[in-house]
Amino acid sequence: MSIANALFTPMTQECLDDVLRVEQAAYSHPWTRGNFQDSMLSGYHMLALHWGDELIGYYVAMRGVDEMHLLNITVAPSHQGQGWGKHMLDMVCHYTRERRVSCLWLEVRRSNLRAIAIYQKYGFLSVGDRKNYYPVSATEREDAIVMRIQL
Repeated sequence: MSIANALFTPMTQECLDDVLRVEQAAYSHPWTRGNFQDSMLSGYHMLALHWGDELIGYYVAMRGVDEMHLLNITVAPSHQGQGWGKHMLDMVCHYTRERRVSCLWLEVRRSNLRAIAIYQKYGFLSVGDRKNYYPVSATEREDAIVMRIQL
C-alpha cells in the first residue's frame, strides 16, 4: 500500500459503521456512535483516510480560540506500524496551520507507549497529566498525558 494513493474524505454519517468497526477493534473503551455524531453536529474537523475501498483510519479535531485539540486519531489495527498515523498527523497539522493556529494539543493514555513514542518522534512534548482521565474498568481509571506541539 502506498500512502500516496490514500485519500482523505470528510467523515459522514454514511461511513460511521466502518468508523465504529475500526474504533471498536482498536480500543478497549471506544467512542460511541453518539460521540461521533455529536462531534459532527458540533462542526469538528473530521476526516476519514481511505485506501481504495478500505478505511485505514480517521481523526477528529476541535478548534479552540487559538489552538487545536486532537480528540481522536485512530489507525485500523491491521494497518498500524505502516506510517498511516504519521500521515494523519501531517494532515491535522497542515489543517491547523491553514487556520493560522500554532498549537495542537492531545491526551494519550499513560499506558499507550506506542502512541506516546509516535507523538514524541513527531515533536509533541509532554506538558502535564490529567488524573483518572480514561476508563479502564467499571471501578478503575487511568491517567492521561497531555501533549502539545507548536506549529
